[in-house]
Amino acid sequence: MAKRAIFLFNPSRMIKRFGLLILLLLWSGCVLSAEAAVVRTGLDMLDDSLCSGLRGKKVALITNAAALTSEGEPGYAVLLRNGVDLRFLMAPEHGFSVDVEAGKRVSGTVVQDTLKVHSLYGASKKPDARLLGAVDLVVFDLQDVGARCYTYISTMKLAMEACEEAGKSFMVLDRPNPISPVAPSGFMAEKEFESFVSAVDVPFVHGLTIGEIAQFLQKTRFRKLQLQVVRMAGYDRRLFGDELRGFTFRSPSPNIRNVETAIVYPATVMLEATTVSEGRGTDAPFLQFGAPYIRGDELSRQLAGYALPGVAFRAVEFTPRSGKFKGERCSGVRVAVTDRTLFEPFTVSAAILLSLHRSYKEKLGLEKGADFFDRLAGTSRFRRMITGQASLRNIIEAAERDVDLFIRNNGDIRLYP
Repeated sequence: MAKRAIFLFNPSRMIKRFGLLILLLLWSGCVLSAEAAVVRTGLDMLDDSLCSGLRGKKVALITNAAALTSEGEPGYAVLLRNGVDLRFLMAPEHGFSVDVEAGKRVSGTVVQDTLKVHSLYGASKKPDARLLGAVDLVVFDLQDVGARCYTYISTMKLAMEACEEAGKSFMVLDRPNPISPVAPSGFMAEKEFESFVSAVDVPFVHGLTIGEIAQFLQKTRFRKLQLQVVRMAGYDRRLFGDELRGFTFRSPSPNIRNVETAIVYPATVMLEATTVSEGRGTDAPFLQFGAPYIRGDELSRQLAGYALPGVAFRAVEFTPRSGKFKGERCSGVRVAVTDRTLFEPFTVSAAILLSLHRSYKEKLGLEKGADFFDRLAGTSRFRRMITGQASLRNIIEAAERDVDLFIRNNGDIRLYP
């Protein structure tokens, strides 16, 4: 137990971390300001002065019910009010109404009686070429949560690919990354493990806005695509989504209900590939996890032994109303963020998985779920280090090397200080 705690205060690692912090500050061009400005999202900026540039063009919009203006107006309504020829909408995973559970196919629907919404999470996840033949421009406006496995950036990538192939323009209305102060972390995605939950070659916790990711994708994948990113005004990436003046974080999917959940999500989402419930079907999805076979008090003590910064673990019991172990009493752990500025979700994820594999190897199902786990992680390295019971320090240092290389090679994609 003591050896795990010593890890946190290892001088060489602290020096390396300080160096990485300097690199991150240089990467972001961070300059302190006396007072945060009011944030205007890409949709707000479009409504303020840029909609006139869309007149005379046939437009499609990829969006959902969470993508609203600061005043709460849907994006499609903004376009129609400004006289834009909006032909149809397209909606990602969870559907336009943001009420479909993860992984379930989404059907098309209709908004305002006549405006069709085509599904990008049904028979195909890529916009159909025939559909794009009816428009000149595709506008993308979705709220991301800052983790690579969250599929909205995957939808954006496929839409950018389809537009490049069809010779159509692509516009991204940028939105805040609600967990941008959390330093980039986790393994980079490897080509062999590319999938819809690991489609973009950025760190697992990436620290970028969707506009910055779009710019990165154009630089690395879609050089012929005509891309326009409508930047935000007043955005400060040092602030969490619920700290930004004038911005309201609206749930982009049924189980990411607030910024607190978005912060913890990268720490517990990997449990989707195991037999452990990640809290779906409870009042605290991703904030707690458990299973009937787990001893929550024992596990919480194990995790507390790592002495990780910015987080506390406490034993809990819950009965999921849906998902894994529906109707069964589960014992497990609640992840409580005590200091957002110190919390490291990828480190917490590794500690949770190491502890679960150590205590419940035969029941955890990590080997059975290896394919899905590797696709979520974007690599098999993470799983192999967990099953081999590598030290937490070695896992984090291996991932940090990936992040360090990414930052050094992509200093030109940031749009905001």
